[in-house]
Amino acid sequence: MTSRLRKPLRIALIGWGAINRRVVELLSGAQDARGLAIVAIGVRSIARADDIPAGAELVTDPGQLAGLDLDLVMEAAGREAVAIWGEAALRSAPAFAIASASALTDAALLEHLLATAEASGSQLILPPGALAGVDGVAAASALPLDEVVHSIVKPPAAWRGTPAEEMVRLDALRAPVTFFTGSAREAAVRFPQNANVAVISALAGIGLDRTRIELVADPGIAANCHRLSASGAFGRLDVVIENRALAGNPKSSEMAALSLVRTIRNKVALLSR
Repeated sequence: MTSRLRKPLRIALIGWGAINRRVVELLSGAQDARGLAIVAIGVRSIARADDIPAGAELVTDPGQLAGLDLDLVMEAAGREAVAIWGEAALRSAPAFAIASASALTDAALLEHLLATAEASGSQLILPPGALAGVDGVAAASALPLDEVVHSIVKPPAAWRGTPAEEMVRLDALRAPVTFFTGSAREAAVRFPQNANVAVISALAGIGLDRTRIELVADPGIAANCHRLSASGAFGRLDVVIENRALAGNPKSSEMAALSLVRTIRNKVALLSR
């Protein structure tokens, strides 16, 4: 039996910050790297982009994605980038993966992207990011879900530069403090860097307004932790994950980059898992 050779997966990455740099680093040493080609890096300013992958083209205009024969566009550049690049990505590739899930709290933007995907024959992909168990919540949502609670627990340093500084004295903490309880929509809007993943658990299950989010500053931990609980007709799910912070960006996690790597690998692997 003869095998049909597959062309390398042609990828454009939107953003060249800590997450996408880590994605490229991890992919470069992978056994299946020969099945991948990073053909473009989308950035706001060429002057701030260095050490890009060999053979990749720097692009600053979403319109430049057209004609690159792309198979996948993957964003990790912040919520504003989703609105800027999303339509062009969906029109230029059969799949657009979004890391900055907090952008999808904008109902009009989400509706527009879904309409563009339908018209273009493309697909929005929402990787699980730093979260574990989201596949279980998504599967369970085929039956009625009663409750989904997602607790995001991080060291005080990870909450600096966010509204948490106005809600609790981060430097004075001696015990864990839950400083926010509310909907996934509100959490992601108010804490787009730290609670971005709340949108993922919400869209997998009972939605942005019914999913309850708890934000916790804990001086006794060094890792970024997620505790996901769901109950419903399927039974009950409880998952806890402790993530190592991403080097150079304590507000994000190593798992956020690993999730994007998995999304890419599943596009080329003979066994998707």
